[in-house]
Amino acid sequence: INRLVDAGYREVVLTGTQLGTYGFDLSGNGPSTLFGLISAVLDATDVDRIRVSSLQPKEIDRALLDLWSDKRLCPHFHMPLQSGSDVVLKRMRRRYSAADYERAVELVRDRLPQSAITGDVITGFPDETASDFRLTYELAERSGFSALHVFPFSARPGTTAAHFDDNVPPETKSDRVAELIELGARTGREFRDGLLGTSRPVLWEGRQAGTWTGLTDNYVRVTAGSEKDLFNRVVQTRLIEQAGEAVVGVPLLATADPTVQPAAN
Repeated sequence: INRLVDAGYREVVLTGTQLGTYGFDLSGNGPSTLFGLISAVLDATDVDRIRVSSLQPKEIDRALLDLWSDKRLCPHFHMPLQSGSDVVLKRMRRRYSAADYERAVELVRDRLPQSAITGDVITGFPDETASDFRLTYELAERSGFSALHVFPFSARPGTTAAHFDDNVPPETKSDRVAELIELGARTGREFRDGLLGTSRPVLWEGRQAGTWTGLTDNYVRVTAGSEKDLFNRVVQTRLIEQAGEAVVGVPLLATADPTVQPAAN
């Protein structure tokens, strides 16, 4: 990370398919837990932003969230849901229940109110009933995802589910996928709408056809028409209106431009 910072990088992402189990195979040399790893990165680097990728519900607790008191940690939590039905979760061999998931969401919302929570859902899993799907839909709705990735079930060789009867009709899968995509779009709009009028730090990534684009710390795409050079800068930005899946922002730079107003406390 320090080498990347020296090369000009402003944000790093700690990523892995089982990120929360980091360090179980390590001993004696450095941090052997995710908590220890994040703490070490905060202590030993000057990187501007650190984003933590996918975490399981049971890996999120108060001690871990306390690390987010350091503003370099981005308030964005990706928690795969997959299903809101305990019956389906058990058949998927997931190590959490729907209640575990909801508790994790509530904990994040309580400790870090404007955090983005994103998720994954698989629908049409073998034997998924209409009731199972409704439980998934309702939990996803209550979770208020800022973005939701939706997938129809398809058998993956080498997994237990590959031996199940893929018995949910394709048209039913398609209908359920469409419902969840529509839900994710709505909760995403609601999340972005709740940010309008506030200011967030944006890492500006580049400009195309005169329009800058970047990401807030809580993972919202922002565009701006600033004439200033924003490239690779983290700039506090006023969020003023939605534009599709992005938000239009006004970078709050030290400038005589009368259209740029200071952020409210």
